[in-house]
Amino acid sequence: MVAVQIRDVPEPVRRALAAEAERRGESLQTYLLSVLTREAEIDVNRRIVVDWSRSRLIDVELTAADSVAAERATRDRTIASSRSH
Repeated sequence: MVAVQIRDVPEPVRRALAAEAERRGESLQTYLLSVLTREAEIDVNRRIVVDWSRSRLIDVELTAADSVAAERATRDRTIASSRSH
């Protein structure tokens, strides 16, 4: 497996990520790996849907940005709801 390093992460972002990892009972490393894996899977799934729709002559206008926006919205709702509890 390769290492990925992200620089210049604002402290409030790091705290929010660490809090979510702790809430899940995971290390920050494990939690971030799951986030990255989920993001990669979304793109793979989008490509599968687009390929399938093309084979069926159905016009599906999904972009990677749409997939990322939907996943981020879900994540933000999850974080917001965990803070309210």
